[in-house]
Amino acid sequence: MTDSLVRLSNDQPETAAPHRIARVRHDLRFRVLTVARVANVTPKMRRITLTGEDLAGFTSSGFDDHVKLFFPRDGETEPTVPTLGPDGRVLVDESARPIARDYTPRRFDAAANELDIDFAIHEAGPATRWALTAKKGDRIGVGGPRGSFVISDDFDWYLFVGDETALPAIGRRLEELRVGARAIVLAEVEGMAERQIFDSAAFVTTIWLHRDAGQPGTTTLMDDALRGLELSDGDGFVWVACEIETAKRLRRILVEHHRHPKVWLKAAGYWKRGAANVHASIDD
Repeated sequence: MTDSLVRLSNDQPETAAPHRIARVRHDLRFRVLTVARVANVTPKMRRITLTGEDLAGFTSSGFDDHVKLFFPRDGETEPTVPTLGPDGRVLVDESARPIARDYTPRRFDAAANELDIDFAIHEAGPATRWALTAKKGDRIGVGGPRGSFVISDDFDWYLFVGDETALPAIGRRLEELRVGARAIVLAEVEGMAERQIFDSAAFVTTIWLHRDAGQPGTTTLMDDALRGLELSDGDGFVWVACEIETAKRLRRILVEHHRHPKVWLKAAGYWKRGAANVHASIDD
């Protein structure tokens, strides 16, 4: 038996559970970083490696942490980033409000002073435009992470469900899992070309779902596959991230159909069809 679930933020209660899951807070910092290199993971997943003196002290404790990226506005080369007031409040110049989006820190290497961010290229917007044209020497702002959701690596099994936007977090977690852990990945992508290969010491089964001509966020491929999936015996942690309405349906399938314990389930909407800059946790 492991420790009980503990939420370490000041406003969260403790909840009894066999495995330790902790919310930890980090001091908020805003950084301006420089592109060191750009590479395509797949035709529609671009990895941009950032570096710079501002990376000193960067902390990301959870595989699904998110940082706020601040992009230069049209005609500008330097991003505008918020500042912190003496009382710790975030100060934003409303006359020059920065363009910001949430992204997962795919990899942080303190020794190399590098931070990788993976961009799923599937929508027209400032983040996609920047990622498609980014080159060595370009500048971007980074805020956070403000906190982390840290899950102990002592579950009997793990299930990760998501679309392209979830793959950076899924890939990072698979790389972090211990030797002998068991994991299933249920991932919807456009087609064969968008499949990724993940390094992991765990035993990983990956089920790729191809939507082909279907538009992102419009299919029930993940719903159908999840409903038909037989979950393993023992204690398992399930993580879901994708379009927000799809994520809500997937969470209901896990809770109502599979009767999976809510305390061992985290679901998030990483984006929303027809809306910009959406990132939301999904609970009751």
